[in-house]
Amino acid sequence: MTLTHSQAGSANRRPRGAARQSRAGMAFVAAYVVLLIAFGVLPTGYAIYFAFTDAGGTFTGFSNFVTTAQDFRFLDAVGHVAVYLVFWLLSLVVFVVALALLLHRLSSGSTSRTLRFFYYIPGALAGAASVLVWLFMLDPTVSPASSLLEALGFHTFGEVIAPGNLPVLFTIIAFWTGAGGWIVVMYGALNNIPTDIMEAARIDGANAWQTAWHVQIPMLRKWIVYMVILAFAGGAQLFVEPQLLSLASVGTAGRDYSLNQLTFDFAFQMNNINGAAAVSVELLVVSVSAAALFVARSGFFDAD
Repeated sequence: MTLTHSQAGSANRRPRGAARQSRAGMAFVAAYVVLLIAFGVLPTGYAIYFAFTDAGGTFTGFSNFVTTAQDFRFLDAVGHVAVYLVFWLLSLVVFVVALALLLHRLSSGSTSRTLRFFYYIPGALAGAASVLVWLFMLDPTVSPASSLLEALGFHTFGEVIAPGNLPVLFTIIAFWTGAGGWIVVMYGALNNIPTDIMEAARIDGANAWQTAWHVQIPMLRKWIVYMVILAFAGGAQLFVEPQLLSLASVGTAGRDYSLNQLTFDFAFQMNNINGAAAVSVELLVVSVSAAALFVARSGFFDAD
């Protein structure tokens, strides 16, 4: 079969166009890869090196891991982070999905745009700034919500930040700061659900609740898993909230509440860089293992 001149020209242009797109894609990826290696891979390798050596650079096996695990604060820090993660992940999944579904139901009016704007505003604040805002909000003597705090039985700042309240307080702060972005992401994912599927659900007589439970939430599954993976990794590294709260409360909250605080204490208070690196590597292993478990059990990479 003989190609016409125009067909041959088109056939030649397609490979050249594809090659240009491929080079452009590689250029964009290359910039990220450079940053990933410089600020991700190399520091991780450096931490692993410190975790398995002593101050003189001699290989010590798992000695640093054993030493840090025997520290009297270690198990308490593990328990604190575990409880916080339960509160954080449950609230994130339940409320983010629920608010995104509500936002999607209101998508026909200006209310949706206004809500998206207000959801996202707290995410514009850095972690430290958001904690400072909440320190002000949680002090009954200066808080604009002092009447609510007193109605809940809190009359002093110390009562509000009692150790038993910290997981809930840290969850509220983290949700206020980080949930807005995820609500917008879930809202975008809901908009990508094919309209014919939604129409079929309505024709079958499904109400709003049935449509959300049987159609929309299952089709958000991979986005929810993605959110949980990143939220787990970030939550396991809890540091800014308890650290600032500890400073503001003159140690009431404790400077070793979380594992990252304990790592900071090992490195800069006890001059034990190797022990700090060991705890950091443990956090890395736990986060990667949890991510692998979520991906494997959810079929994250399965074709829809």
